[in-house]
Amino acid sequence: MAKRMSTRIRYDRMRDNFALSRTANGHRKRKERANRDARMKKLIAAGQFPYTPAVQSWISCQLGVPFRQVKEEQVKALLS
Repeated sequence: MAKRMSTRIRYDRMRDNFALSRTANGHRKRKERANRDARMKKLIAAGQFPYTPAVQSWISCQLGVPFRQVKEEQVKALLS
């Protein structure tokens, strides 16, 4: 009986710690995503089609389609 109780306590503590770290990491990730968005838009404005693989990946995620299906007009629309 004592083993089940200690396991329960340990799992409760883990659940609480995971929730705290999820919250803290979520705030940090939001800031990182905003920085990445700004950086990618700056790279797109400075570069020309087709872009580097990192920029292609970001564009694909933003538009929800593979980069091979992306047209230059869609990228211009994404910037505005």
